[in-house]
Amino acid sequence: MTLHEHDVIVVGAGGAGLRAAIAAHEEGADVAMVTKLHPVRSHTGAAEGGINAALRDGDDWELHAYDTMKGSDYLGDAPAIETLAQDAPEEVIQLEHWGMPFSREDDGRVSQRPFGGLSFPRTTYAGAETGHHLLHTMYEQVVKRGIQVYDEFYVSELAVTDHDDPEDRECHGVVAYDIKSGEVVGFRATDGVVLATGGDGQVFDHTTNAVANTGDGPAMAYRAGVPVEDMEFVQFHPTTLPSTGVLISEGVRGEGGILYNDEGERFMFEYGYASNAGELASRDVVARAELTEVNNGRGINDEYVHLDMRHLGDERIYDRLENIIHLAEDFEGVNPVEEPMPVKPGQHYHMGGIETNENGQTCIDGLYAAGECACASVHGSNRLGGNALPELIVLGARAGHHAAGKDMETAQVPTGPSAKSEDETSLETPVSPGEVGVDDDVVADGGAIADPKAVVENAVERERQRIEELLERDGTNHAEIREDLQKAMTENVNVFRNEEGLKKALEVIRECRERYQDVAVADPSRTFNTDLIHTIETRNLIDIAETITLGALAREEFRGAHWRQEHQERKDDEWLKHTMISWNGGSPDLYYKPVILEGENKEYEPKVRSY
Repeated sequence: MTLHEHDVIVVGAGGAGLRAAIAAHEEGADVAMVTKLHPVRSHTGAAEGGINAALRDGDDWELHAYDTMKGSDYLGDAPAIETLAQDAPEEVIQLEHWGMPFSREDDGRVSQRPFGGLSFPRTTYAGAETGHHLLHTMYEQVVKRGIQVYDEFYVSELAVTDHDDPEDRECHGVVAYDIKSGEVVGFRATDGVVLATGGDGQVFDHTTNAVANTGDGPAMAYRAGVPVEDMEFVQFHPTTLPSTGVLISEGVRGEGGILYNDEGERFMFEYGYASNAGELASRDVVARAELTEVNNGRGINDEYVHLDMRHLGDERIYDRLENIIHLAEDFEGVNPVEEPMPVKPGQHYHMGGIETNENGQTCIDGLYAAGECACASVHGSNRLGGNALPELIVLGARAGHHAAGKDMETAQVPTGPSAKSEDETSLETPVSPGEVGVDDDVVADGGAIADPKAVVENAVERERQRIEELLERDGTNHAEIREDLQKAMTENVNVFRNEEGLKKALEVIRECRERYQDVAVADPSRTFNTDLIHTIETRNLIDIAETITLGALAREEFRGAHWRQEHQERKDDEWLKHTMISWNGGSPDLYYKPVILEGENKEYEPKVRSY
């Protein structure tokens, strides 16, 4: 059995993973990155818009924190939000020193553009391909430092002790499938494992996310005993191309792009969706407005609306938004310099994720998470545009530093089932959620007092047997199951949700689970077996889809990105709390924990959220 040993193991090599690895290396740790994609193929490279940071006179971190809390619809935790706003300027300046090619003003200052929900134009950017430059800039630093990258190793399970109480468990490493050789190998981490696996857009069939975004991190952490938080809050970006789900940056609206309906009306103002901010209202507001227009018969081809940037002029478009021209031409056959682009909402980002505190720690000792797979919670029920990339670098850095043993301030955000404020017992579901025929191999059986190396070796052996079985038996192809899952989620757990649809989704998810019991891989090869990888990923998608739907059914209010037909108001007296779901040996346990609105110098008072 191959066993690699390092101080810190970072799983995933997008923005959060790269920053975590650099931070751990800065502390003197022996770091390795284990990633199913080459680092510069990570989905961070598809981020277009920019990085929010209070850099200018007239702006400060407190304004950034306030905008973020308001955008979160008061479901963000103040200590995490304030950490994000305080650390972002320093991290952006660090990127600048590492050579990130930010767009600039004529006087040489880094440019900043307005974005939705911001009270100050604080979004720094590099054209409309900010994420691409961010990824390459940080990958250069990883190469420069000689950090080891295990490229095309797919991490499929965590190696965790099997104490009864998740808060007593320890994570000693991970199990990965070497895509090139077909070998199942172990990675032992003597100090910590950082999960930075990105989003889970493949739960839906219309998404801006890459095919690789399958929620691996949250699914693995959830099965190992870490609660997942606020999973019902899924962001649907207002401007994606109808045919593919490819993202059209909020930067287009930030520069002055206008949305029109089929009747040529500027509907954000015309119908009062956002009488002040218009196209630059918060993302959840704009996405709902567009779909309302379509549902009311004012959509173009009953499917989308138009985004027009022609009036910005060729020079400005080519200078600041050039790749948008190529995307619209390549995928829709539209030249946006000459005609408006078709756009509609598409799944884009998950506010929920692995419960962590502001240092990236989970309730399992030695296990950290950062970036989109985690929930600290800096975004609450709705993320502002331009706040994902600072989260990657700020919380990625903090997780990396802490995992490598840096002495840091004690976190203010509590984690684990001991943080619960109340149990939920009354959720009526049409089917029982969770594993089919719950057995006891749901967490690692390394033994509560087993030696760390044995914990990893046992996990490797179990995973090897599971993979052998998938390859050797006959059964259902995972793709049929995945397609049914994605359709059910897109149909029932989208921007507009109701009780009947959510219950229907839970029934389909249950059927998918039962069919997955007989899943098999048709391709017998041991090298570059994508069918095997996708089969393992589909199990993760089923787990994630179920937590999203359970959270959505439980939360009987309208907050941020979560709209419920039967519950059309925000209920602060009842729902100012996080929805938590823990695996509980395979039968999900739903509970709540309080939102922390108490900041460093002020208490954030929930107000009516209008734009």
